[in-house]
Amino acid sequence: MSSDATTPDASEDPVGYFLDDITYHGKSDRTRSFYERVLRDFESFLSEGGRPIPVAEASHRDCMAYVHGLRGEKSESTVATYASYLHRFYAYMTQVGTFDSNPMTLVMEEMDESINTDPTRREIGIPAMRAFVAGVTHPLERAVVVTLLKTGMRVGELCNLDVRDLNLADAGPRPDIPVRASLDGRADSLYVSAAPARASVVNGEERTASNKRKRDTTVPVDDELAAVLRRWLAIRPDTQSPAAPLFVSTSGDWGQRLTPDMVHHVVETHARRHGWYRDGGGAEENVTPHYFRHFFTTHLRDRTGDRGVVKYLRGDVAQDVIDTYTHEWGDRVRDVYTANIYSLL
Repeated sequence: MSSDATTPDASEDPVGYFLDDITYHGKSDRTRSFYERVLRDFESFLSEGGRPIPVAEASHRDCMAYVHGLRGEKSESTVATYASYLHRFYAYMTQVGTFDSNPMTLVMEEMDESINTDPTRREIGIPAMRAFVAGVTHPLERAVVVTLLKTGMRVGELCNLDVRDLNLADAGPRPDIPVRASLDGRADSLYVSAAPARASVVNGEERTASNKRKRDTTVPVDDELAAVLRRWLAIRPDTQSPAAPLFVSTSGDWGQRLTPDMVHHVVETHARRHGWYRDGGGAEENVTPHYFRHFFTTHLRDRTGDRGVVKYLRGDVAQDVIDTYTHEWGDRVRDVYTANIYSLL
């Protein structure tokens, strides 16, 4: 990337260079601001003391000292967030050849495993979340919220779901669209593909969000989620899209596929009414769609004690987990899920 009046030079301002690159790659303004906050804080840390240290020259000991300093003033989950952002920054700058190595690699390996969990915002118990869901009465909004809470999928993954990706044993009113072949014989399941990427055309429609799964995932649908989805499908507006999106707008963009911004707006509106969101609130305070992913991970993992199944359902799986679980779908993943998934309704 060449430097000009608006593009930071990689050698003079590697943080600015990185921030521009993740913007070009489709990261939201929200994500960019989170990265900027962490990386500029790290820069300030390196500038303290007798000799300022350029970011490109920071050693693993510098990074470790920074992370260690966070532990006394921030929660474990916030330390996890900061460390993961630093790690991704150095990994990217190394990959593009700007930095020689990633000093965070060793730091991440030496951190306690509990630090490597999803960032925790606030701790919400199941009864409190059940009360929150009770306040979400619109069929579309309830379907969106319950799907996120029951599956742990990302916002972009939810937005990219098509009608064909849902197979309900009791289908109820729904468009006459065959389920995808991967769901044959797997009733009460959602298929989350790893394929969709922002601006790519999938199933005949250009997408506005990217899926970030390592592998395609088939996620069980329990009775509560099935009922919520049937209620939504009964009133779902017709759409002109050949892809037949599962979730479409019922407001100004009538019949158009939901976008991540629309989902964020829905969740923020209800969280604000519930006292779980305020302007200026940080990641530890405000409840957002990503918090629902953390809620799913925490509560299902605590109930099952099975990290492998939870990682599979989240789409964060290594090949050995896939080999262990996918060929035992009926005996393992579905059984563990249905026996332990929490009730929200």
